[in-house]
Amino acid sequence: MSPVPERFTDERSMIRPLMSVETVSRSAVPKPPTSSFERNASAFSFSSPSISTWPAMASPDYRPSGSMPPSRSSPGFERNPLPAVLPPDTYGWNQDLQTPGCSLDLSPSAFVPPSVSSPSGSHEKGHSQRRSANRDVFSGPHQFLDKPSLDLITPQDRELPHVPTNLFVQEQDSLLSQVNDRLSQCAFDFIARYHFPIPLEADKRPVQVPSDREWTEWVYLLKKLATKRRIPARVLYNGQIKQLVTVLENSLEMRHAAKHQSRPLKDDRNVLQLISAGFQVAKILKDAACMEFMDRLYLQTEAIIRDRKANLRSLT
Repeated sequence: MSPVPERFTDERSMIRPLMSVETVSRSAVPKPPTSSFERNASAFSFSSPSISTWPAMASPDYRPSGSMPPSRSSPGFERNPLPAVLPPDTYGWNQDLQTPGCSLDLSPSAFVPPSVSSPSGSHEKGHSQRRSANRDVFSGPHQFLDKPSLDLITPQDRELPHVPTNLFVQEQDSLLSQVNDRLSQCAFDFIARYHFPIPLEADKRPVQVPSDREWTEWVYLLKKLATKRRIPARVLYNGQIKQLVTVLENSLEMRHAAKHQSRPLKDDRNVLQLISAGFQVAKILKDAACMEFMDRLYLQTEAIIRDRKANLRSLT
């Protein structure tokens, strides 16, 4: 067999590294031909005269599709910094967003948070409850009761019975102011004793004495402490933490009656009721001194009302 020309030998050395990725992954260094048949076949394939008609293959930059970079030992080629066999995740193709051919969802719905696009059942339930609470329930299905007969309406339309009012204006203002001030002192002592926090407000002075806050402001503070679970049940009478807000709201009329003196006179029962509401506040806050004060004031007021009634009967 005739020897292979030197020109084809150089081309053979350049073409030999151009093998598929699958072949290189199995073996980083190609095995040399062992049998005479393999050597002859290799020589025959590389000595084909038609290879000289492929000028692009003679260029150092030529690289067939799907082939690996040229070998470091190939003459005429620059040194390749990458290894002959690259790790499978070199280019990060195992990640979904970097996989060639993957499509990204750029629609507006793709940028909506999951909590908004697919709300949970509890979220939908809470949203529907808020929406139903705000709408006018009377615009939906409703009913009307039958009008009562005239036998029932006539007694109701009669003139209201007279409610005795035996206390003068000055006496009512004095009584309600005493109750208002004593309840402020009770709330001040309660908060100071158990060291509850008082939020600072820019338009109000820091609390130094009970009169720095009105009774309505003390009620608001105590209600906030109760709803935020800052007040333990053990510091209240019988642990009545749920009844605290109701008892405080029943005493709110005290401040209005004491400050707005232009309101009409209150009847005797209403005045006694307001003093009793203050007594209940002192009781649930477990202030014995305040309870004694309210009880004494209640008995004194009741005695004055009873004496006035007796004098009116004697005059008639």
